[in-house]
Amino acid sequence: MSGGGILGVGTSGLLAYQRALQVTGHNIANVGTEGYSRQQLQLGTQQPQNTGFGSLGTGVAPSNVRRVVDQFVEQRLGMNLSSEGYERTYAEFARQLDNVLADPDAGLAPALSRFFAALEDVSTDPTSTAARQQLITEAQALTDRFAQIEGRIEDQRTIANGRVKSTVDEINQLAGSISQLNQEIVESRGRNGGRDPNDLLDRRDSLVRELSERIAVNTVEQSDGSINVYIGRGQALVVGAQQTELFAQSLGSDPLRLDIGFRNGSAMVVATEFMTGGRLGALLELRDTLFDPASNGLGRIAVSLVDTFNEIHGSGMDLRGLPGGDFFSRPEPRVLGNRTNSATGEPRLAIADVGALEASDYQLRFDGDNWTLRRLADNQRIATIPPGETLEFDGLALDLSGLAGAARGDSFLLRPTRVAGDLEVRVTDPRAVAAALPVTAEPAAANTGTASVRALNITDAGSGTLRDPVDVEFTGGMFMVGGTAVAPDPSGDTTIEANGWRLVIRGTPEEGDRFSVRDNAGGIGDNRGALALAELANRRTLAGGAATLAEGYSELVADVGVKSRRASVNADVQARLLEDARAQRENVSGVNLDEEAANLIRYQQAFQASAQVIAVAGSLFDTLIAAVRR
Repeated sequence: MSGGGILGVGTSGLLAYQRALQVTGHNIANVGTEGYSRQQLQLGTQQPQNTGFGSLGTGVAPSNVRRVVDQFVEQRLGMNLSSEGYERTYAEFARQLDNVLADPDAGLAPALSRFFAALEDVSTDPTSTAARQQLITEAQALTDRFAQIEGRIEDQRTIANGRVKSTVDEINQLAGSISQLNQEIVESRGRNGGRDPNDLLDRRDSLVRELSERIAVNTVEQSDGSINVYIGRGQALVVGAQQTELFAQSLGSDPLRLDIGFRNGSAMVVATEFMTGGRLGALLELRDTLFDPASNGLGRIAVSLVDTFNEIHGSGMDLRGLPGGDFFSRPEPRVLGNRTNSATGEPRLAIADVGALEASDYQLRFDGDNWTLRRLADNQRIATIPPGETLEFDGLALDLSGLAGAARGDSFLLRPTRVAGDLEVRVTDPRAVAAALPVTAEPAAANTGTASVRALNITDAGSGTLRDPVDVEFTGGMFMVGGTAVAPDPSGDTTIEANGWRLVIRGTPEEGDRFSVRDNAGGIGDNRGALALAELANRRTLAGGAATLAEGYSELVADVGVKSRRASVNADVQARLLEDARAQRENVSGVNLDEEAANLIRYQQAFQASAQVIAVAGSLFDTLIAAVRR
């Protein structure tokens, strides 16, 4: 055996374990570096030396610096980052909205209670100016409360829009950094025989994890070492060194609704529906599942209150003997046209049946031949409407006759109930509160039957004959009203309608019994109008007669509360899952100082032993030289 062979073996070991010590030191130095993956020097035997008596080993050589990662663990961590970012963001806004609606002092419930309590006071003392003034004051407080709550919902929407813009900016910055690293990694592999630049890969993976917090991410590694990054439902964000830059701006009918898109040449492509997961996915989801339902639900309560209250108040009589008018202003449904529409004019939308209203916006879109109407709350297709036609749906009346020149893709956003911030009290004079009814009904003193007046309601306050005197006489087994015969109802309650009023007579009349309907002139102490208004607190005017105003608001609060609690629980669960995923990655890829210390000792001993081999080789060489000199 030659001394050179031994020297070569020793030198290879010395160099190899020097590199191993360097890698170990690099691991220890980066123990606190976020996203660092532990590295291992892989060693292999060198090409052996063939001899007549067999192969002799020629030492060791480093073959690769391996980056310790598990792609399944990395993928799980990315998914958990996206889910946790989504749930945490959603829970934050849901909790804030829940606090707005359920506030025991600043919510709608206490304002409604005080308003109807003031109505009760007016019905108790209809001539009291103080009671009437208090009613107006509480009505103004109620409209202010509607506006305040709607304003706070809009504030949350504005904050969310700001977060959408900043998140999109962050996504663009991260995408730019990833594309730059892709280029550096490809160049490094080209210079280093296809070997991975581990630290660059760590930096890129850290950026991908940051991106995952903001939106759902899927990556596909390419043969040159670069990765393609797809976000949401498959939109390409990074392809090699090329980046798709996203933007957030209003592109539809609603100026406050941001869309996410990108430019494809000179065209703008809307990709909002592909943006899912992470903070951005939650911010976009909030609009459809929290903000819009809350605004529309609150607005439906406001519309129901205004419509039913004005109807009753308008049929009453005020303290001056004048017909009651609208107590509240009537907010009109909103129609928003897309800024790119070719059509001239706009659809006309009116409320036909307040009890049938849905808490939803609607989209009207033209396909080139017909208009398609879709309810956005549940994405339900309502109808296909030919141009120029009319349609009644969900308590609304839609008229398309005012539209002309529509082109394929034209659209309108219909908002029948998002009006809670538009209410105003029109009555400012306490005398104008219509607490009485303009007509009264009395049985004749000479009546001998048991029939009595059960109710007198106004059905047409604008009737010109409303206050004309009318006598109802029971003769020949029939009620006679101005020559019209009305048969008694077997149930005992007989309804008679004339001149814009509805009279209900209960009981059994006798031949000749009479009932008189007369102008209620001077009836300032009459409280029937106020009683009818106060009864609205108990009338089920919402959702087709399913709920009162207070119950409707309670259901809205409960719905948001359930979503808030569910989001909070989901956020806690996802936080724990994320913690587990991070711990699993740390176990696989993290630096263990105890393990690295053991490696230091092992590699140090191997280094020292290799040095000893070199020393022995030198001694043998010296002995050989000395022998030759003799």
